[in-house]
Order: sequence, then structure tokens, then C-alpha cells
Amino acid sequence: MNYVLGIDLGTSAVKIALVNQHGQVIDEVSKDYPLYHEKSGYSEQDPDDWVNKTIEGLTEITSRYSGSVSTIEGLSFSGQMHGLVLLDEKQVPLRRAILWNDTRTTKQCHDIEEKVGEARLLSITQNRALEGFTLPKILWVKEHESTLFQQVKSVLLPKDYVRLKLTGKLHMDYSDAAGTLLLDIKNRTWSSEIIDILELPPTIFPELVESTAFVGHLSDEIVRQTGLSHDLKVYAGGADNACGAIGAGVSEQGQTMVSIGTSGVVLSFEQNADKDFGGKVHYFHHSVPDSFYSMGVTLAAGYSLSWFKDVFAKDESFEHLLAEAGEVPVGANGLLFTPYLVGERTPHADSTIRASFIGMDSSHKRAHFVRAVLEGITFSLNESIDLFRSYGKEIDHVISIGGGAKSHVWLQMQADIFNARVIKQKSEQGPAMGAAMIAAYGCGWFESLKQCNDTFLEVEQSFEPIPENVNQYQQLFHLYQAVYGQTKELNQGLSLFRK
Repeated sequence: MNYVLGIDLGTSAVKIALVNQHGQVIDEVSKDYPLYHEKSGYSEQDPDDWVNKTIEGLTEITSRYSGSVSTIEGLSFSGQMHGLVLLDEKQVPLRRAILWNDTRTTKQCHDIEEKVGEARLLSITQNRALEGFTLPKILWVKEHESTLFQQVKSVLLPKDYVRLKLTGKLHMDYSDAAGTLLLDIKNRTWSSEIIDILELPPTIFPELVESTAFVGHLSDEIVRQTGLSHDLKVYAGGADNACGAIGAGVSEQGQTMVSIGTSGVVLSFEQNADKDFGGKVHYFHHSVPDSFYSMGVTLAAGYSLSWFKDVFAKDESFEHLLAEAGEVPVGANGLLFTPYLVGERTPHADSTIRASFIGMDSSHKRAHFVRAVLEGITFSLNESIDLFRSYGKEIDHVISIGGGAKSHVWLQMQADIFNARVIKQKSEQGPAMGAAMIAAYGCGWFESLKQCNDTFLEVEQSFEPIPENVNQYQQLFHLYQAVYGQTKELNQGLSLFRK
């Protein structure tokens, strides 16, 4: 029996899965690292923390592995998107990485749209200029840390830096490059037009490769540290959302996935680059060769629930809170929550908007608030599904992964709010599994990623929408949609008081 490794470099931890040829996870490990918030809206990490924890995790898995390490034949990556890693001529980070959820770059987004032009930017990149993307971060550093910026020799995304330190090879795959706002999506090249307009040095952008591309072997030093084989093959890997989609089986037309982690994602497979959503959702290269995906994002999905738990139920388990919410009827007795804790992405690209509880009264207990948080997160995700449907996409089933797939209460809520069958996978490993599947395909175990899906993935349970709940949620969804417009101006005023 042979094995592959999938490495998922997340926002809070690196997760590593050892997977056999039947798709079974034989061993797994997770290693946390710190997140730095020096100012409101700032979010950074030390790139070398990612590398050190990845090496620790690989070493731990190898130490427990009883077989010959030569049977671990492939490795690939999934990584948090958009994060900016700046390297000097010796490939050493010049500063902490600025992460996807950092919102300091509103001015730079305006500058991009003014200089490039909104229509032209959409034509080239198929995406709007938003604070989360990489390009505004580059311009922020160029403007605020100009001396440091003059030393920049390479721009990478998080997983690319880890791969560089494991292999000595410097690349970026198309699925992650599509999230920089610098990729010409249709022509599959860095946009020389955008680079020239914004006066960036073109040499800092690395060679582009497919997610499934073989990029090299582990360095001698990494082999020594981890105990892995010199012969292990390393494949480029992809953006976490693309890998999460592969790990959930979203690798062909007609498939849609909802992922609830720190952020929340609604992702739908696209065969071609010719769909036009007018910039209302993201449009990126998939890690499945020659394909794409459209994606709506809720910035604070699972984060809204973890925030509530930390503030109001620190000593309670998530399982207890979710069970408590299951005892509360649809609509949480007239209580609504909007999950705008850190702004919002889809359909409101707004870094100033903030969360609200609407309709509180003295009858509400903690369980009502928990239910309202879950419903608010799911309503936000449904805004993306509603938008996709308005453009003619048929969505009759949704694959749910992440934290939202761990609770039957939440899975049924998703089915009722989405008005679609919601599918839970038997072994849901998310992006780490997607990375492992890329490695399995690269090693020649399967002729396609679709064939790998059919072997690795199995449905555990389906949740059908309950008509009565669907009707109630459709009414509540319209009320939820009204909250943004009615609180936008209030939050703009309140933003002056945020430190």
C-alpha cells in the first residue's frame, strides 16, 4: 500500500493528513501558530512559523509511521489565499505576512480601480479590487514601507513560501495566482498591463504552474529533519478553497459546495472562463486542470460562532451550544443576526459594516442568540446561492464541509435556508484531503481527479429541505437582506469611534 500527504496551511493551524490509496486518512496532525492584530483591521503572521510547524507535523507523522517511508510517495499543499509574503534576494521574509482577512487597504483598492479602471480590471482579472486580495497589500507596503519594498525580490502566497522552504523551488499555481488581482484569467499569465500601470517590478512575480504540476523533491535538510524519503514527489497544490472543493468532490459541472471555517464560502464549478457575474462574486482558476470556479464569501462565518462562544459561553463546548440551538424554533423567536464582525465580502464588499442583533427582547435566552448566529451565518451564505441562481445556475444539492457539517442541527438549517438537498461526506477532511488527492493524481494513481473523487469520497448522510421551514426562512431571508441597507450609514458613523 502506498500513501500521500496533504498539507493544509490554514489561518490558525497547519493540518497534515496521511492518506492511503483507498482515500482513508491513516494519520493526521494539526499544529497551531499565532496571529498578530497590532491595530484594528490588521492581521499578520510570521511565515517561518508556518514552515517550522509544518516540519514539526511532518516529523510527528513520520515518527509514528511503521512502514517504509519510501511508500509515502507524494505530497501536495493547500493554503490560505491572498496572503502577502515578501522575500529579499536571499529568499528571507522582509516582514510578517499580511493575511487575507487584513482590511487596511481600502485606499489602495480605490487607487487600483481609478488607475486601471473598474471595467478593465474586471475584464482582465474577473474580480473587483477588495481589501482581501494580494495586490492592494503590495501597494500598501510600497506606499507605507517604501525602503523595505525596494528590497523585494519575490512575491509569494503563504503555501508557496512553505513549499519553497521544503524544496528550494519557487512557483505559484494558477488557483492561488487568480486571487492576487494580478492574473490575466483568460490568458493565464501575469497581467503586464496592470503591473505597468501600477509601476511594479515584473521580476518579483514567480513562474506560474498548474496545481497538479510536479515541482521537485524535498531538500536534503528537510529529509534529514522529517525522516521522509528523498524520492517523495512534491506537487504544487492550490488555494484552500480550490483544494477544499476537490476534497469535497466538486470537480465537474453542476456541483456546488458550502464550506464553513473561519470564513464561509459558497463555491460552484465552472467549465469555462466566460461567465460574467459583473464582479458580484469571485471568479478563479480551479485546481482541476483547465477549469474554474465562482465563489461568494462570508468573511466571519465560523468566526461569528467562535466569537460568540468566547465572549458569552467560554466554558461551554460548541457541541453543547449547537444542541441548545436545536431546541429553539426557526427564526429564534424573532431574533436576527448579521455576521459582519470584520466587514463583509459577498454580496456587500464593505469593510466598514459591522454585525447586528436585531429584534432582541426579554424573552430571549442564550439558546435564541446561538440559533440567531447560526441562521445569520447561513443567510449570509444563502445570499451567494441566491445570486448564483439569479444568473441561471441550477443548485438543487449542496455539499457541506467544515464546521457547519459537524452538526445535524446546522446541516438541516442549511437545507431549509438553501432550499436544496445538503450532503455530508463520510470522511470530511476538507482542503487537506484535496491536497492529498492532487498528490495521488500526480503520482499516477488515477487518470483524473474525478476518478480520484469516486474512489476517495463517500456520502454519509443527506438532509432534505422541510417545506414548512423553507417557507418561514424565505420570509426571514428577505428581512435579513434589509438589515445591511438600514445599518450601513450607522456603521459608517460608528467607525469613527473604533480604535
